[in-house]
Formats: sequence, structure tokens, C-alpha cells
Amino acid sequence: MTSQRTLVIGDIHSGLKALKDLLVRARVTSEDTLIFPGDYIDAWSDAVETIDFLIQLRASHNCIFLRGNHDELCYEWLTEGKDNPTWFMHGGRATAESYANADQATKNIHISFYESLLNHYLSEENKLFLHAGFTHLKGVEHEYFTKAFYWDRTLWELALSLNPHLSQTHEHYPQRLIHYDEIYIGHTPVTRMGKTTPQKAANVWNIDTGAAFKGPLTALDVHSKEFWQSDPIHTYYPGEKGRN
Repeated sequence: MTSQRTLVIGDIHSGLKALKDLLVRARVTSEDTLIFPGDYIDAWSDAVETIDFLIQLRASHNCIFLRGNHDELCYEWLTEGKDNPTWFMHGGRATAESYANADQATKNIHISFYESLLNHYLSEENKLFLHAGFTHLKGVEHEYFTKAFYWDRTLWELALSLNPHLSQTHEHYPQRLIHYDEIYIGHTPVTRMGKTTPQKAANVWNIDTGAAFKGPLTALDVHSKEFWQSDPIHTYYPGEKGRN
């Protein structure tokens, strides 16, 4: 194991038991930089416990936390108190039930955590990390629609649709993709493709391996491309349905 790794960890979806197992399997130390592309909650029963753990992890490790669409939906629910039936249908009910046992002080700490999340992170090596995607041809700094950072699916669809032999210098190569050496996302589970391991299309890496459903949780070393996985996440939560 090399020191000072940069590990990107997929969408957790309240699967704290799987996350703890994954950190052991990947032999994570305080020397490692951990990048989380969002969707920390919604699906399994450990929503409050997952956020508590991540806040503690940030105190002992170099962590970069990005904003996912589920995190934003939970934040809106906590701060505005509005019922969102669609959110409830897609994992929010388990999160709301978890927060029913939390006091207001805990909720306030979590609200601050959700407010601190980044929409995107660009490393010194020109590697871009974000939850979902972006639409502006000139890159994330020019994006008009900030919700695209945690809702967009067209970036991954675009990468998948490309002819793998098309050169970046070709006149029809998508301008969105040429600004960054690599792009790392979650949001769209690769289980939709029948996969349970990180997938690369063009220069885009998708590390959402379906932890909200019956896939494992994944940590990927962005330099070596070695990866580690938990067991299928539903096995840690017998009797629960997740987002099935």
C-alpha cells in the first residue's frame, strides 16, 4: 500500500456499515485524501449515523465532501419542513425515519454539514470531481445551472455514447470533456448497465456501483485505478429494502 493516496468513494446512501467495512478493506489511513461525490443518505436506515460518522471522519482525515441531489433534498426537508412525496419514494422515507430520533442540536449540526458541501472540486492534477455532471461547453466555472452539478445525467450519457476511437482533436469531440484530464462522478448507478465495478467512458469515471440498491460500495485510487469494495450493501441491512 502506498501512502498519501487519493481515494474517491461512491454514493453511500446511508450504508454506514458497508462504509466502515470498505475503509478497513482499503486500509485507509490519515495520510489518504478521501473524496466523496455525494448522496450520503437515502436508502438504508443509518442516515443520521452516517452523517455523524462523516463529520467525525473529517476531523481526523483529509476529506472533500461534494453535494449530491439526495443531500440537497434532505437539506431542504430539514430547513423548510416541506413534504416531498417523490423524495420519500426514492429513499427519503428511511432518512426521515432516522431523523425522527435525532434532537434539534444534531439536526443543526447536520444542516451545517449539508451547507458546507461543494458543488465540484478540481485537483491540482486537473482531475474534476462532482456528483452528477455539467452542461456548459466551457466547463464547470461557466455553468449557468448549478443544480446540474448534482442532477445532470447527460455527461455520463454523452461519455457512453462516444466512439472510443474518436480523438479529442476531432472537430466533433464534445467540448465539455476536453477541459479536464479525468472526471469522476456518481449519481447514475452502473448497475443500470449490469455492472458492479467502476466504469470508464471517454475520460469520465463513474464510481456509483449501486449501493442504494443491491450493489457494493466502492473506493477507487485515482492514480493507480486499484479499487476496493464492500459486500453487496443490502447484506449489511437484512430485512430492509433500500431503494428497490
